Amino acid sequence: MEYLKIIRTEVSRKSGIDYSNLGFGKFFSDHQFVVDYDNGAWGDPRIEPYGPMAIEPANCTLHYGQTIFEGMKAYRSAKGGVNLFRPSMNAKRMNNSARAVCIPEIDEELFVDGIRELIRVDHSFIPNERGHSLYLRPFAFGTGNFLGVTASSQYRFMVITSPVASYYAEGLNPVRIKVDEEHIRAVRGGLGQAKTAANYAASLYAGMQAKKEGFAQVLFLEAVTRNFVDEIGAMNIMFVIDGELITPPLTQGSILPGVTRDSVLQLGRHWGLKVSERSIGIDEIAEAHRAGKLQEAFGTGTAAVISPVGEFVHRGDSMVINNRQIGPIAQKFYDTITGIQYGELDDPFGWVETIDIEESVSA
Repeated sequence: MEYLKIIRTEVSRKSGIDYSNLGFGKFFSDHQFVVDYDNGAWGDPRIEPYGPMAIEPANCTLHYGQTIFEGMKAYRSAKGGVNLFRPSMNAKRMNNSARAVCIPEIDEELFVDGIRELIRVDHSFIPNERGHSLYLRPFAFGTGNFLGVTASSQYRFMVITSPVASYYAEGLNPVRIKVDEEHIRAVRGGLGQAKTAANYAASLYAGMQAKKEGFAQVLFLEAVTRNFVDEIGAMNIMFVIDGELITPPLTQGSILPGVTRDSVLQLGRHWGLKVSERSIGIDEIAEAHRAGKLQEAFGTGTAAVISPVGEFVHRGDSMVINNRQIGPIAQKFYDTITGIQYGELDDPFGWVETIDIEESVSA
């Protein structure tokens, strides 16, 4: 990458990482990728040691939430090198989020190139164990210092990385989900289609209450009808009803265009499944369950890939799915997507980009 400045850390953080107990997002690698925006343009990129940032109390993002982020992973490939999964789609989605909250768009080539170079610098942090990976967190936020409801004129784009295990401690074991009719995650015309902090803050209280009741997560419903399915707190949601794969459409106006969601839909059509992107009500799901036609349900997302649902609870009524076992379709999606990500299966869609980690990086 032209004009890239690399400042390497003098003391590595790696000795402080317990690779036998990684969890998710607890440990961080040595370096971070940074680009600052000022005077109407993004400046020269740099890689520098991971560490605290000085932020003034009047930082506009602290007060007005002008921030966006992405979630990605890097995998040790069975064929050598390091694999990225559909990084250009993450770059495009980040700019979709940027437009929603008035952050200047980030050059997509800069986005992907910066991630490549950061991985080359910190590739030793990528876990070796199958199922583990290096989680990548690109994010951008306003860095102006003022009080007033207006967009900042200064921004920072960063990428940090974290060696991680499975997102859910349950792994692929099906989880219990509470259908929440009281709290709303997003609404048409709002920020539901953007990956911005506000959406996740809006889901926290309902998720916390659900966990106190023994649930893993919440299934949110569409704000107006309180019937049509929206999303699980941190994932898109899929249903298999009478052989049909169904997920809420992006045109619903509050659905995040998930990378894993899109990959599942493409794979399903490739396999010849009947695939529908349409609004689906919780009453339709309950009726399908009563009729014995609700075969599977699962969440999709970068962090968990596939998270099977073993039970929905709606208004106190339990809907147990597939005897609380992962279904064959969810299992096939998980095995196929992770197999492609780790370079173990053919990639008919050209989703994977392999980084040669032996390639030198000039400071």
